Amino acid sequence: MRSYIRGLSYYVPEETLTNQFFEEYLDTSDEWITQRTGIKERRRASKDVLTSDLALYASQKAIEKAGIDKKEIELIICATATPDHLFPSTACILGNKLGINGTPAFDLAAGCTGFIYGLSVADSFIRAGAYRTVLVVGAEELFKIMDMEDRTTCVLFGDGAGAAVVCATEDEDRGILGFKLHADGAYGDLLILPARGVAVELNERVLEEKLHFARMKGNEVFKMAVREMGNVAMEVLEELGLSPDDIDWVVPHQANIRIIQALAKRINVPMEKVVVNLQKYGNTSAASIPIALGEALEEGRIKEGDLLLLVAFGAGFTWGAMVLKW
Repeated sequence: MRSYIRGLSYYVPEETLTNQFFEEYLDTSDEWITQRTGIKERRRASKDVLTSDLALYASQKAIEKAGIDKKEIELIICATATPDHLFPSTACILGNKLGINGTPAFDLAAGCTGFIYGLSVADSFIRAGAYRTVLVVGAEELFKIMDMEDRTTCVLFGDGAGAAVVCATEDEDRGILGFKLHADGAYGDLLILPARGVAVELNERVLEEKLHFARMKGNEVFKMAVREMGNVAMEVLEELGLSPDDIDWVVPHQANIRIIQALAKRINVPMEKVVVNLQKYGNTSAASIPIALGEALEEGRIKEGDLLLLVAFGAGFTWGAMVLKW
């Protein structure tokens, strides 16, 4: 028994923020942002739209593409760094909004690597025989945790969601072939949201020092991301007896064009075989891989039988890679 993605889709909010939006009030420019990140625009959810709403829209489309009844879903996994609440989980809220109350559900916090972590958990449950149909979602509303006056962070991120219906199969010629996951909390303070948990007491200092917004030391994150994404990509390929030449498409986390280019060079894959759409959506964290994968499928680039390499790096630090046959 193994697992495969039977249906996948994504959703992004309608409001688009171009680089010119930030030019109007920050000491930055379209040229500066584009050269350093590759990002031209990103989407922002309205104040009354929650992460669970984005997750709902993506999930409904994925379920439709899978051609199943929503009641067939036996488990919901929601990867997110921006949950509606610390509790109840966004996955539980999503289950209620889908109308499948009683289905087990939980959130998964692995930063930008969350979708790969989620697929790995779903695959493991299915291989163990615990479930046959699992909904895996990556959903984020990152603008709501950004300091919009900090040009080093606010220009990088965007909102969106992607969802996959992962099902059991006995077909040995399709589905998830293998994955590798890693984490190292020693670097946690390099990408952190200081005051949305119990570590920092809520008081006036939190607001004054903007501790309720995300903080990132970009140069250090960049170096680690390039090194570890390359390492874990080669690790999973070697374990499966594959080489980069066997891969039809690399679908990386969409954080920075320079990171993606460095990754491609490190694993010796031409950029023509790398899915890139961060110019339109920025870094959507756990949602970035399913959004990129969903677009590539819609455009007809990824076809049945293609061998895909998914790879990501995120807060934690976490990083991981997965190989699957579409």
